[in-house]
Amino acid sequence: MTKSLAAQVEQLEALRRDYGPGAAERVERQLSAVQHFHFPTADLLVRFHDTLLFLRAFPQSRAVAKLADHLLAMVEPEVECLRAAGADLESFDLEPYSGIAGTVLAEEHTYEVAEWLARRYGKQVTAEFNVDDNYSKLINALPRFMPLIEDDTFVEPDVPFADLLSAAAGAKGREWHWLMEQLGRLPLSPKDKTEIYDALGIEVQLDLRGSPASRTYARHPTEHLFLHKEPLIPRKQVSLADELASPEIPLRKLAHAEGEQILDLAREALVVRQRELYGTTRGDAEHVYEAEVGRGVLIYVWGLPPDRRLPLRAYHAGCTFKNGVPINYLEAISLFDWLEVGFNTFYTYRDGETAWTYAKVLHLLHQLTGVSCFSVYPYQLGHDNEEAIQSGAFWFYRKLGFRPGRQELLALTEAEERKIARNPKHRTSARTLRRLAAGHVFYEFGNAPRGLYDSFSTRNIQLATQRRMTECFGGNAEKMRSASIESIAGNFRVELEEMLDVERTAFSDFAVALSLIPKFEQWPKDRKQEALEIIKAKAAPEETTYLRLLQKQEELKRAFVAVGSAKPALE
Repeated sequence: MTKSLAAQVEQLEALRRDYGPGAAERVERQLSAVQHFHFPTADLLVRFHDTLLFLRAFPQSRAVAKLADHLLAMVEPEVECLRAAGADLESFDLEPYSGIAGTVLAEEHTYEVAEWLARRYGKQVTAEFNVDDNYSKLINALPRFMPLIEDDTFVEPDVPFADLLSAAAGAKGREWHWLMEQLGRLPLSPKDKTEIYDALGIEVQLDLRGSPASRTYARHPTEHLFLHKEPLIPRKQVSLADELASPEIPLRKLAHAEGEQILDLAREALVVRQRELYGTTRGDAEHVYEAEVGRGVLIYVWGLPPDRRLPLRAYHAGCTFKNGVPINYLEAISLFDWLEVGFNTFYTYRDGETAWTYAKVLHLLHQLTGVSCFSVYPYQLGHDNEEAIQSGAFWFYRKLGFRPGRQELLALTEAEERKIARNPKHRTSARTLRRLAAGHVFYEFGNAPRGLYDSFSTRNIQLATQRRMTECFGGNAEKMRSASIESIAGNFRVELEEMLDVERTAFSDFAVALSLIPKFEQWPKDRKQEALEIIKAKAAPEETTYLRLLQKQEELKRAFVAVGSAKPALE
């Protein structure tokens, strides 16, 4: 029976790429054939589950989608049977496969994710305090919530934290929820609460039995299914140049409640996969945009609220749904006309029109931000990322038209391309792929000069800032910030007291950055006024306003790129 079921699953895995005449009927028959099996191992159930999810996102017919949903609903009882039989459930905990209905996730989360989980899932969320590993941290953190315990914690070696927490919470099992309530009451910023909570290393457990958050059940309601009656679009049929030159994608700005729903779906999709993204955790529900790009694909993009933005770069995040199924998430970080993009398709869907979807995402990001240079950072290519090496991620970007920014890596790429031209069976070695993944790759279009950002990094601006702080202010950050603010405010002739808090924060950060620019104080008055408008726009309701203003300032761009392209060697 086990061998027969394994063969059935293997056949179903092969059929998920079967499109064209008769494909729907073949897949429907195979789905019907596996309805009455019971799964002897977690590994086989995971394979079956993820094949069903792929077919639900890329169905050949309505019947295929319906059967996939029907069989997915049977996965949770199978998980329970495996648990009851004492089977090895380790496969359910692996990152590529975590989040299946009926399983329990255990993960350390940041405070803001933990607070969201507590608020959204209540009793489905529990936690364990690892007293042995975090003893000293508990000593320092808990007195603010528990009166008089310093009488023990400061002098005794065996403080009964478990008993004390249970007593404070009023019942065993409520300790974590009680702590979250106390943190919520503190008159501190989210950053300060995060610092307190994250130091405790609390493992949170999310019970996915019957939960819509699971990968199994996660859906964005959709009225129409796109049915794949033809083969999926391969990468070789995707032209990034044609896509970027095509008409604008229609956009719909969501109401706040709709935006919050999309952010919740995106957070769930990441949490159950043991991931977290800065812009998803802290996304701005007031500014969420929907783009319906065809083939059953909806792309959502949003920014950050003014008080959670990065000091210099603009930030956008997003996620994509295919026939209502979440299939990837994205991160876009921009400055002037340069945008560094992270595009992460979930493992289950990586051979499902990924290049076509990626081209649509870049088109949408260009439309929103106005950038003309896309950059992909080395991790996406395989630097310290063996999964990307194994999948040959570098060639995904190269075949879409990206080029390495470092000349030696471009030469290595072209040498590999010559080998492939001579021998189509040639495969780039893992060793060479790791070398190719050592630097950024770029895609430039429009009239902007090529190569401007090849050696640029905001990290170089940070290094220059720390060096100036040490050399001119004895390593004192507050002295540097105060001196920079005073100097730039004098040049701009502005009264900081008249600004909003978020505007003052933006001014403070920009003052430090502008202090790195030689002879900035000699710039013409109108240029300084334009720079002031840019700083204020950093705190505008939407950060694209700030980015569009930056793109009009060639002199400021050249100055920032000059600082960010320097490569000072650390002593």
